[in-house]
Amino acid sequence: MNSDKAWQQFQQSKSKSEKKKKQNVHQSSVLHPWHGIEPGEDPPNECNAVIEIPKGSKVKYELDKETGLLRADRVLYSSVVYPTNYGFIPQTLGEDHDPIDVLVLMQSEVYPLTILRIRPIGLVPMIDCDENDDKIIAVHLDDPEYKDYHDVKELPQHRLVEIRKFFKDYKVLENKTVKVDEPKGPEEAKEVITKAIQEYQKVFSNDI
Repeated sequence: MNSDKAWQQFQQSKSKSEKKKKQNVHQSSVLHPWHGIEPGEDPPNECNAVIEIPKGSKVKYELDKETGLLRADRVLYSSVVYPTNYGFIPQTLGEDHDPIDVLVLMQSEVYPLTILRIRPIGLVPMIDCDENDDKIIAVHLDDPEYKDYHDVKELPQHRLVEIRKFFKDYKVLENKTVKVDEPKGPEEAKEVITKAIQEYQKVFSNDI
């Protein structure tokens, strides 16, 4: 092999190596919304929430677990929209093998993948297609209108009726059964969050 050809191959190999290094640096600098963000500063009392679906959306966005991107799961069949910003608490694992769901009460809709500081104030017990699928109800700690709520009992009754009605109706035209029970208080919500954090740590401890 002549020196010019050897030098050319060396330069090509070097270029590929540098490109791979840049890709690795880029990939390592991007946090996975489920695994790369802490559950909060003081969970279960104060948590982080990652929003998937903005308030008022008819599209159900869902975290793609492998990539950390959002997938448009479906457009809701029924004539309803999400009544609150909707997402999950990171580094939790529910009985449905997903991060636990959370509805965040606040004045405005926010962009998907926004991180919010929240306070859990209750939960809506649900069974979706024969699986437990409880929804945490929380308030945004940086919203002056909602930050002082500590219990779902303090909310206007119509707010809770609206949330329950949404989950009762949103899969009706898909011929799927959803059972929605009466909302429970903050202690029950915190128990669910604590259990979900422990379950996440047990399952993913070798990956953390």
